[in-house]
Amino acid sequence: MKKSYKIIFLFFCFALCSSFVAHKFYVSVTQIDYVPNKKRIEITSRIFIDDFEKALTKKYKKKPNLTSTNELPEAEEWIKAYLKEKIKISINKKPQSIDYLAREVEGDVLIVYTKIAISKKINTFEIYNSLLTETFADQQNIVHTNINSNKKSFLLTNTELEEKIDY
Repeated sequence: MKKSYKIIFLFFCFALCSSFVAHKFYVSVTQIDYVPNKKRIEITSRIFIDDFEKALTKKYKKKPNLTSTNELPEAEEWIKAYLKEKIKISINKKPQSIDYLAREVEGDVLIVYTKIAISKKINTFEIYNSLLTETFADQQNIVHTNINSNKKSFLLTNTELEEKIDY
């Protein structure tokens, strides 16, 4: 009888522990810095590679195999198009063109570098960021800004996709 109690106890412990296993966390982090001496805004986005691949696969109906030797030739263009659709920035109430610069890998994260040429004083800054929200309902996009020596951070989600800052 003691053995059956041990088995039941172990089963209960396993079931309890498995219910506390961490749920997959869907997040991206975007850093936006205004660099006046270069007359540009520098944008660095960090996105988990596996999540980004799922979004690109869903959109383009082919797996891009990012960062592998089997990466599809069109993957770079898909990344550029996807980012252009999912991140939009307006400065002083005017939509801006975001230029793709490069990408690199750090562990399981894809780091994408983009920029906006800007020579005017920034009075208002608006960002729309819907990265991966069509693929993951609980996606969270953290945005850090450093504009006009003012640092701000905010969280964009499936229900709150944009933020506006007045300077």
